[in-house]
Amino acid sequence: MVSHVLFSVVGIDVSKATLAVCYQVGEQVKHLEVPNTKAGFQQVIKTCGAHCRFVMEATGTYNLALAYYLHEQGGQVAVLNPLVIRRFIQMHLSKGKTDRKDAQWLLRYGQQQTVTVWQPEESVLVECRQLEQVTEQLLKQKTMVSNSLEALQRQPVISKLACKRLQRLLKALTQQVAAVETELLTLLEQRFAAEMTLLCSIPGIGRKTAGMLLLFAGGFTRLDNYRQLIAMAGLSPREHSSGTSIRGKVRITKMGGGLIRGKLFMCSFAAKKTNAACSALFDRLVAKGKNKKLALIAVCNKLLKQAFAIVKSGVPYQADFTSKLALNA
Repeated sequence: MVSHVLFSVVGIDVSKATLAVCYQVGEQVKHLEVPNTKAGFQQVIKTCGAHCRFVMEATGTYNLALAYYLHEQGGQVAVLNPLVIRRFIQMHLSKGKTDRKDAQWLLRYGQQQTVTVWQPEESVLVECRQLEQVTEQLLKQKTMVSNSLEALQRQPVISKLACKRLQRLLKALTQQVAAVETELLTLLEQRFAAEMTLLCSIPGIGRKTAGMLLLFAGGFTRLDNYRQLIAMAGLSPREHSSGTSIRGKVRITKMGGGLIRGKLFMCSFAAKKTNAACSALFDRLVAKGKNKKLALIAVCNKLLKQAFAIVKSGVPYQADFTSKLALNA
């Protein structure tokens, strides 16, 4: 939902411990610093009022409690990509960086630009994202232990006890990863049963990828077109060229979506063999002289396009899906 400025704007720079707040009374810009706690949130509302537009950057977990609180109090919340604000500040040739200055730039951005009003996600999606984060942490630990075990086994003298402990830890971590992944998929299947079935009908997309895709896209409920999904996954092509002298390679943006990109890339190997549209696309690009990695990335994009169309239409995968949609349009 895109909304024009109707409310007073409040810029909030969020850090782990504090909130730097900037607001305007008449022509005068004022600042306030409060702790990043429930008491601090209440002070923001007491000073600025509830019915304001609160503009902040996405700062991982640090801004979420504040965003939820302000939303519950009836405020409009805009959560911006930090890169957007950085570019806005650079455009105005600003130098120096403090929390107060950042809050003032957030205020100015909210006053001058059209922003999208943030809405909290369903609680089940929040829970699933937390489980996904736990899985990532466990996988990192598993990789570290596996590397340590491999390094130990290459030593000229090996402690059997040390080796045994690392093997036990590796086994326990492997079991934990499997358990959390099962719990995550169970939650997703309970909430998105129909969508999971639809996505699993696409050749090349399995149960785990379908679940990751639904979680990544938030159930596809807030997406208007497949291009948004591709951009979120960091698979949009980015060309670097200028005039006649600069002719850089076309690369993908790789902004966000690292996990889903990796999963889709693995799926693309199966899709280029079993998915009719993906197979035709891969063969066509390779025949034109494109390298195979580029062709596989194009297959990833095709899978995302298919996923978006199938979930939105409610029609399972068919080899001639596109042509049938065209005929029925």
